[in-house]
Amino acid sequence: MQTKQQKETIVKELTDKLGKIKSVVFADYTGLSVAKLTELRRKLSAQSGELKIAKKTLIDISFKQSGIAGIDTKNMNGQVAVAFGYQDEVGPAKILNDFAKRNEQLKILGGILENKFIDKLSVLSLAKLPSKQELLGKLVGTVAAPMSGLLNVLQGNLRGLVRVLSQINR
Repeated sequence: MQTKQQKETIVKELTDKLGKIKSVVFADYTGLSVAKLTELRRKLSAQSGELKIAKKTLIDISFKQSGIAGIDTKNMNGQVAVAFGYQDEVGPAKILNDFAKRNEQLKILGGILENKFIDKLSVLSLAKLPSKQELLGKLVGTVAAPMSGLLNVLQGNLRGLVRVLSQINR
């Protein structure tokens, strides 16, 4: 049983984390072993994320205190874990979705994006999107493609001239 002081500390910690988030994913972790939860925590922390487990009431209070309305974890089935994403909006959804595919006990319940609640289907759609780094890489490739094409065309003329001169030299 947690004391009132411990509960206040948990609520304050969750509220502080909510001030820094890009996205949140709620998941039911009923039936997962401690080893599997530890593995999930490691995967999230490697992608600048975090997994927190607290009582549903404390989660609801922290969301209300941070100004995010429409969250009612009491209506969510099972034990609720909260995955925070601090840098990438898509990261937590991708990691939890991949983890849920390999561990049937983990069930995605919903999430938060831009301080609004999104349902399970929206979280799964979000998980299918490329990450921010992948999109930036594609953008750089798209911007660089015309320049590299022009460079190849210009070098083609020089290559042709060198071939002609080398044939004449023989």
